[in-house]
Amino acid sequence: MNHAPIDQTGAWQRLMEHAEEMRTTHLRELFVDEDRGGAFMRQAAGLTLDLSKQRWSDATLERLLDLARAVEVPQRIQALLNGEHVNISEDRPALHTALRLPPEAELVVDGEDVVPGVHATLDRMATMVARLHARQWRGATGRPIHDVVNLGVGGSDLGPLMVTHALADYRPADAHHVEVHFASTMDGSQLADYLTRFNPETTLFVISSKSFTTIDTLSNARTARDWLMARLVEDGIQGVDEEMVMRQHFVGVSAKPDKMSEWGIAEANQLLFWEWVGGRYSLWGAIGLPIALVIGMANFRELLAGAHAMDEHFAKAPLGDNLPVLLALAGIWNVNFLDIRAHSILPYDGRLEHFAAYLEQLEMESNGKSATHDGRQVSYSTCPVLWGQLGPNAQHAFYQLLHQGTQPVVCDFIAPLKRYDDVEDAATRDHLKAQHRLTLANCFAQSRLLMLGDDAIDEPGERPGHKRYRGNQPSTTLLLDRLTPATLGALIALYEHKVFVQAAIWDINPFDQWGVELGKQIAGETERMLADQHGHEQMDASTRALLEAVWRAEGGSDR
Repeated sequence: MNHAPIDQTGAWQRLMEHAEEMRTTHLRELFVDEDRGGAFMRQAAGLTLDLSKQRWSDATLERLLDLARAVEVPQRIQALLNGEHVNISEDRPALHTALRLPPEAELVVDGEDVVPGVHATLDRMATMVARLHARQWRGATGRPIHDVVNLGVGGSDLGPLMVTHALADYRPADAHHVEVHFASTMDGSQLADYLTRFNPETTLFVISSKSFTTIDTLSNARTARDWLMARLVEDGIQGVDEEMVMRQHFVGVSAKPDKMSEWGIAEANQLLFWEWVGGRYSLWGAIGLPIALVIGMANFRELLAGAHAMDEHFAKAPLGDNLPVLLALAGIWNVNFLDIRAHSILPYDGRLEHFAAYLEQLEMESNGKSATHDGRQVSYSTCPVLWGQLGPNAQHAFYQLLHQGTQPVVCDFIAPLKRYDDVEDAATRDHLKAQHRLTLANCFAQSRLLMLGDDAIDEPGERPGHKRYRGNQPSTTLLLDRLTPATLGALIALYEHKVFVQAAIWDINPFDQWGVELGKQIAGETERMLADQHGHEQMDASTRALLEAVWRAEGGSDR
């Protein structure tokens, strides 16, 4: 690609000039307009997006839309959804959206309709889920599986963990005897806890790794295999052998069937996905097996349908009404023109406890880039630092910084409009609904205070400095009609597409992650030094000292 850097275009320069005017404008001044709330509110797929508390005006948005048109965002959206090779550095499409296409759809990519393969995998998942829920999947000794442990890291862990927690209320009756757990840390601490408590006769491990070479995951998998073999084979349980243990206690999820077979995963227990699915975008397919085990296959398909509804909106809505595009443009405005490079995700619903951690990977692994598609180093900021926590807990943790610190931060407040209507006991339902109203009150009050500062308080007189609230901190509010499989699917897809639009404007590739590869390589070399206790002579002084500290702790020599 040979084109002028985005920050040298007329559209960008007009935004820079406009930003000079807006930097001195306080949000309280913008809200003199009584119609502002509705003017910056949009709805789609069970979601309501309120961008009125962003530090922008109608003129700002028009200039941002001009920027989006200048980089051909509509055409790039179609290229993504049509299966063009938008992952340029790896020369392949990025087709996570294909994982949620309905079975009657058709999407031909590189001469092949990918939809039948997607639904073949979903059908195979459905068969596995049905067997486990019906107690027909039995361990090597004939006892039905009770505990399923997902061994994965990154996208093979964060997405399934987040969704299973968020949608635990949707567990069907026949799924209650199957408990799903997650182990991701390479130090083995999570897995060690499970192995002390679980019965090997009734435990199934799902090894989730796109490449089936991820050291974190395979180290846990080897520990799990050794545990099963020691407890079921070496202890001499009659009729149990290694082949039976591998067949009854392991499932593999990967894009590499040959590596799964080499490791010992039975072909019948292999679920496939494709090179065109990035790990952090993969919960919609076979990586979502733990989700389907918790919420059932019907609800899993509702999750896909909600995401597909957002895909359709993304494809068809005009830019000015397009939720992912608008959310992306708000981020561009904050990062590149208002110089706000910190972003906090604040769900006001305990079921979304892991949503911020999921978005940390989705956004920072995707757009934490400093080189354009043609290899040029960017001269502008890209992805902000993103973090978050449940809003009610964060109020007692880091909201002090948001309200009175020196660091400007943009916040996303996320909450469902309705909850607890289905609680049967009337007294309990009333109490819980009152708690939900209290939660919403806190959510709305915090965004209002961040916006207005001291002007949100009807209190005469000058406030001392340590009690002043400056306000003017921008925020977005995202409301779900209810937290359901469909609306959660739409919410996740909304952020996926936001990431893509921002990457298009920044001219970076959101679908590779070369920044994590070299660290893995060096870690392998360092591990060999730790094990062999030599070869460290050429290392830097700090690393040498650290290696020697480990050897001393292990009782070895400094060499």
